[in-house]
Amino acid sequence: MANKSELINLLDTLVSFNTVNDPERGIKPTREIVDFLIDWLAKRGIAAEVVESSGYYSVFGFIGREPPCVGLLSHFDTVPAILERWSYDPFKLTVVGSRAYGRGALDDKSNVASILIALEELVKSRPSCGIAFAFTGDEEIGGSNGAYIVSQKLKNSGLLPRYIINGDGAGMMPIVRRRKSFSIEVYVKSRKTSVRGFIKTARFTAHYPVSQHAHAAYFIGGVDSHPLISASVFTRENDVLIRSIRGSFVKSNVIPPEVEVEYVVPDSGGSEVEVDEGLTELVRTLVPLAKIPIRTRAYSDYGVSITPNIYTYSENIHKVVLDVRAMSLVEDITDSFREVIKACLPSADIKVRTDLGHYLYTPPNSKVVEVLTASLRDVGIIPRLTEGAGASDSRYFTSLGVEVVDIGPRGGGMHGDNEYVDIDSLSLMPIVYYKTVKSLTQQKHQ
Repeated sequence: MANKSELINLLDTLVSFNTVNDPERGIKPTREIVDFLIDWLAKRGIAAEVVESSGYYSVFGFIGREPPCVGLLSHFDTVPAILERWSYDPFKLTVVGSRAYGRGALDDKSNVASILIALEELVKSRPSCGIAFAFTGDEEIGGSNGAYIVSQKLKNSGLLPRYIINGDGAGMMPIVRRRKSFSIEVYVKSRKTSVRGFIKTARFTAHYPVSQHAHAAYFIGGVDSHPLISASVFTRENDVLIRSIRGSFVKSNVIPPEVEVEYVVPDSGGSEVEVDEGLTELVRTLVPLAKIPIRTRAYSDYGVSITPNIYTYSENIHKVVLDVRAMSLVEDITDSFREVIKACLPSADIKVRTDLGHYLYTPPNSKVVEVLTASLRDVGIIPRLTEGAGASDSRYFTSLGVEVVDIGPRGGGMHGDNEYVDIDSLSLMPIVYYKTVKSLTQQKHQ
């Protein structure tokens, strides 16, 4: 295996490619990192191809004999970074003590680097069955042009593996459950009117008293504080009228760090000022929207989470985008939201968006789970099966009957500021991938 410095150098190169996915601002990864990956693999005798869909690029290939019995998967795209909130350049890997900081250092370029090193060793070992691999470029915005395309390519070719290890986790813990993600867009027309009163502002910030994360899927109601939900409670309890909202809105699955509300306290002794009744009603409704009871189809440690993370105003329309995570189907989500909108905000329009994937629910006695946990023990890690709060590209394979486990190194700041990977943990990941895949290919022919 590559030594620690070689692995860090590879991760440094990967982080240096700005692969931010930000559809709200029309930003997507370029082909630069894809060309680097193709070249890196080719120099080690590993053939791979570029898969393109709607301007998004993925790298896809095989080693060993076809058909594959196991696959390796990870993604190289990242969420945006708010530069002024970072202590380091997010697009330059910065090593401080036992940590390596950079956007994607944990999610998910650490896994890309680890899988590359594992593939380099696996190709030397002459595996007894095929190994499929893919590095995708749109996981952070749903994966429909990356992992989904790869899954269909494998399915249509009759090359779908039985097992997949998806390098999109953290904590060195095998993830066997993940909820399905949904995006709910709520639209309300602006209705401006004049009242007498006093203009004031209130600022609300995200607060995570236990752990800093910023990823919407990790938000825990009753523990964490969400700025838009806080603004909704403030508006309801004080019976104020909203004029405008400003905030650091990053992405539909990223909690905004702060929100500022300009509002009016009605008072006959005040000046005549303009307010927006449509926006006021929308803000007031965020509390019931965030507490909708939704039907679930399987157990989840996290239950259901609903967070409003994007607000925009354009062409006289106020729009809020809510991120929903649940072991549910699209009809469960649609029915629940329509019921609450009908009761609380009948003037609103809604759109429910999701992908063609499924939630992840791999049995603990699955062979891929057993082998992965054995590999972790081999490198001195006591494995604990867990549930990932966020969704992953696994969903496009679970819907096809593939048994999938997600895994990744230890670190912090995922989707937040000063994202980092623990270097000692990172150095173990190529070994874990190698041991797991090697064992699965051997068991295929025992």
